[in-house]
Amino acid sequence: MEDLIIRPMTEDDAEAAERVSDAAFLGVDRRSRRVGDPEPTGRTPEHRAGWLETTRHLVRTDPGGCWVAEDHTGVVGVATSLRRETLWCLATYAVLPDRQGQGIGKPLLAAALDHGRACLRGMLSASTDPRAVRTYHRAGFELHPQMRMTGTVDRSAIPVVEKVRDGSAGDVDLMDSLDRLARGAGHGPDHHLLLRTSQLLVSDTSTGRGYVYVAADGRPVLLAASDRRTATRLLWAALADTTDSVTVAHLTGANQWAIDVGMAAGLELHQEDYLALRGMKPPAPYVHSGTLL
Repeated sequence: MEDLIIRPMTEDDAEAAERVSDAAFLGVDRRSRRVGDPEPTGRTPEHRAGWLETTRHLVRTDPGGCWVAEDHTGVVGVATSLRRETLWCLATYAVLPDRQGQGIGKPLLAAALDHGRACLRGMLSASTDPRAVRTYHRAGFELHPQMRMTGTVDRSAIPVVEKVRDGSAGDVDLMDSLDRLARGAGHGPDHHLLLRTSQLLVSDTSTGRGYVYVAADGRPVLLAASDRRTATRLLWAALADTTDSVTVAHLTGANQWAIDVGMAAGLELHQEDYLALRGMKPPAPYVHSGTLL
């Protein structure tokens, strides 16, 4: 691989990086496909647009954490990461399927990891790809199985939800304090991205505080709360507006309250992938975003 270079990513690299990421994760989906499962497809246009916006955001906020691997054929690998206070998170790590096992991924991940060298904690959402999982384990991450719940919400099961309001940019300090309580670091500038792309619901009472970002399809994007009762209230509030099939992803065993809500709502529980953590326990009550963690 004499012509391979690892260089800082620019916003102009985002589309090429998205194609690498999509191809890599589509390959993982095909390898993990079971008999009877539908053939996996790539990202929808909406998902692709969201990926590009998030990646360009990370290039702006964390230029030292975003890297591409490039050779004479173009971009063949990508790693984006972010550092928030004392927490480092890996957002995307991917190599083209036909270039994997050729020594591209190791220096790419090393460059991203160097961005978090002074951080006390690390966090990433890992696929089920055995090679990637082994790489994270070798890097000192503990692996925690994740689950997802999918289906159409049973409308008759939705309780009366009170003490939840629409949120705004004025809630960022509150949300950062809840982030610190759950994962040891605020999301900082990531909240401004999420406010542009998702609906924000907030519960702020004398007995509990919390927030949840909700995608246009009703999918909870990110949820943090001071206690399980408030988290449960917010998840029901998010699900109450759904009319079609919805997915609640990135659930760990530490967040049984979320599984309780999903079961009561008539959703199906499935095993998904892994939450990889270093220097910390699985956050709770908390449902991470997958990319911004």
